[in-house]
Amino acid sequence: MTAPTAVQLPAAKDVRDMLTGLLGKSVTVSPGAPLTPTPEKPVAVAVYVDPQMAVNALCLMDLGAAAYTGGALALLPPGGCQDAVEEDGELTTMQVEALHEVVNVLSALFNTAGAPHSKLHKLYAPGDDIPGDLVGMLSAFNRVDLALEVPTYGKGAISFVIP
Repeated sequence: MTAPTAVQLPAAKDVRDMLTGLLGKSVTVSPGAPLTPTPEKPVAVAVYVDPQMAVNALCLMDLGAAAYTGGALALLPPGGCQDAVEEDGELTTMQVEALHEVVNVLSALFNTAGAPHSKLHKLYAPGDDIPGDLVGMLSAFNRVDLALEVPTYGKGAISFVIP
């Protein structure tokens, strides 16, 4: 029996295909800038763990990506999602619940042949306090940074990080 390989970063095409299939909309995904949370620019952080509960991947979404992917999944009105991003600066409870389902499905991106099984452990909504050990992982260099656009909703940024 061979040892499992490490979790791999997803390709932009795989992210696009996963989101397009999940949301039923032709999501555009392209290279983007690294996401770094700041008090002015909160991010959602999804924490994925292996069977031993060790963190093996993180997904960061800016407020736009979080609101628009969750909103599209839950069929929420685009205007309400845009208000959450442009005016409120935070997600509604319903948007967070929908985002939880989005990041749960995204765990499949890490479950490739030979890699340890990854599952969603926790979602920190934009503005939630992120534990210090996770904050240190957010700027890891083993990452892929993407810009995305959800038709009729808007644009956002998403980063996948392997600590």
